[in-house]
Amino acid sequence: MAILDPDRLFPVDPNVRSMARGLYQSVCDLPIISPHGHCDPAWFAQNKRFSNPAELFVVPDHYAFRMLVSQGIELDALGIPKADGQKTERDPRAIWRLLAENFYLFRGTPTAMWLEHSFEHVFGLDAPLIADNADAYYDHIDQKLGEEDFRPRAIFERFNIEVLATTESALDDLKWHKQIAQSDWTGRVVTTYRPDAVVDPEFEGFHANIEQFGAITGEDTTNWQGYLNAHRARRAFFKEHGATASDHGHPTARTADLDQSEAAALYQKVISGTFSANEADLFRGQMITEMARMSLDDGLTLQLHPGSRRNHSQDVLATYGRDKGFDIPGRTDYVDALQPLLNAVGFEPGLTIIMFTLDETTYGRELAPLAGVYPALKLGPPWWFFDSYEGIKRFREATTETCGFYNTVGFNDDTRAFCSIPARHDVARRADCSYLAQLVATGRLRENEAYQVAYDLTYGLAKKAYAL
Repeated sequence: MAILDPDRLFPVDPNVRSMARGLYQSVCDLPIISPHGHCDPAWFAQNKRFSNPAELFVVPDHYAFRMLVSQGIELDALGIPKADGQKTERDPRAIWRLLAENFYLFRGTPTAMWLEHSFEHVFGLDAPLIADNADAYYDHIDQKLGEEDFRPRAIFERFNIEVLATTESALDDLKWHKQIAQSDWTGRVVTTYRPDAVVDPEFEGFHANIEQFGAITGEDTTNWQGYLNAHRARRAFFKEHGATASDHGHPTARTADLDQSEAAALYQKVISGTFSANEADLFRGQMITEMARMSLDDGLTLQLHPGSRRNHSQDVLATYGRDKGFDIPGRTDYVDALQPLLNAVGFEPGLTIIMFTLDETTYGRELAPLAGVYPALKLGPPWWFFDSYEGIKRFREATTETCGFYNTVGFNDDTRAFCSIPARHDVARRADCSYLAQLVATGRLRENEAYQVAYDLTYGLAKKAYAL
C-alpha cells in the first residue's frame, strides 16, 4: 500500500493529466542537481550513521518545528538546542511522539508531502504516521539508520544526486570539504561562498569577524583595498574546494556603485562602528556590486536572496539563536534597488546573477521584466515559504509570459533536511510537468517542446546557471 497518490499534483482533466504523467515519467529519474542548500558536509566527510529519527527529521527542519511551535509546543520539547548550551529535551523518542501526535497539523502543506515521501520512498513505510504507530515508525527508521545502506554517502548515491552544494561562511576552514576530497568516495559535494558575516555591518560579532578575516587571509582589513583583497583570497580558496557560486542573504535588494573613494570612506565608518542603519544597507548594496565584479574575474555565480525579516521573535533569538523558524517574508523593491548593479554589470558576458524573492508580488511586476531584458540576470526558483506546488505554479504563471523559461535556473531545494531533497525535487518536477501539460493542452506549446523544457527545468538549466 502506498502512502502517497502516484498521480499527486497532476491536473484533474484526464487528457491533461495523461500528458503531465508522460512528461513527468520522462524526467522523474534524472539525476538531482542540488546547487543551493544547507546540508552539513560533515555528514559526508565522516559518513557516520544519523543519530536517530528525531535528529534526522525534526531538529534540523524549520518547516517541521515551526508548525508545531505555532500550536503551542515549545522548542525545548522538540530538542532544539539553546544558544547558551543549556539542555532541552534529550529523549528522541519523546520528540518523535510529539511529531506523530501532531502530524495532522501538516495536512495540506508541502511539509506533509515531503515527510511522507521520505517515509515511503526512503524507509519503505506503507502507512500514514499517527500517534498509535509512532513507536513502530521510530523503531523501523532507527533500525534502518543502523544499516550501511543508510549511511550518508549511501543515501546520497541512492538519491541519485549528481552534485550537492553546501553553504559555508567566509570564515569557515572547509575542513569537511577537504576530508571529502581526500577520501576515496566519488560523490560530488561542493561548497558555496557565503560572506554575510563579514559583509553585513549589523551581523553579530561583525568587528571581530573582520579581524579574523584579515588574520586568515594575511590581508590588512583595516583598509578598503585590503578588505577587498581578503574577499578575493577567500573566494579563490572556496573555488579550490569546488565552489561555483557565492550566496548573499541581505535584508533588502539594494545595490550601489559608489566611487571607490566614497566606498573606502564608507568602509571606514563601518569598521569603526559609527554607521547608521542606512549606511549599513548602503554598504551591503555596494558589496553586491563588488562581488559581481569579482565574479567577472573568477566566474562564481552570484546569488542574492533578500526580503527575509530575520529572527522576528526577539525572545527566540536570545534563547535559541539565529535560524529557528522565525524569519518572515517582507515587501521588497527590485526595479530601483537593482538599477546600480545592472547598470554596472548587467550586460557583462559570462556573468550570472540569480535573484530570489520572498515577495511574490514582484514576480510579474518587477523581476520577470528585469530578467527578460538584462542578460546577466536570472530568476531563482520559488524558495522557502513558496517551495510548494502552488508556489511553483504561481511562479510559472507570473513569469513565463514575460521572461520565458530560459531566464530561470530550474529548481534548488535550499534545505537542511537531507531526506527531503528527493521529495522537494519530485514536487518541483510534478508541478512543472503539470504546468507544461496545460500549455500543450491550450495550444501554447508543442508536445515535443514540452519534453525538452521539462528536461531543462529539471536538469539542464541548473547545471548551466551554476557552471556545474
